[in-house]
Amino acid sequence: MANIKSDKKSILTSKKRNLQNTSFKSSLKTAIKAVEKAESKEAGQQALVKAYAKLDKACAKNIVHKNYVANQKSRLAKLVNSLS
Repeated sequence: MANIKSDKKSILTSKKRNLQNTSFKSSLKTAIKAVEKAESKEAGQQALVKAYAKLDKACAKNIVHKNYVANQKSRLAKLVNSLS
């Protein structure tokens, strides 16, 4: 355990951020799965809009890498376009 007051605070802050980031990643994965499980094209497009928003926000917060976001958006768009 750290002895310096600022180090103690930074440990608490990093734990808090870790929990928030983990929670956000979980919700991101749920949004992606919703697109993958969509039965119709309309439902897929609605889920895709939500997934895009989550992906963009995760990238802006540096939770995931921008290339991961680009790959997921491309993959999900192809998936929705292939639905009938």
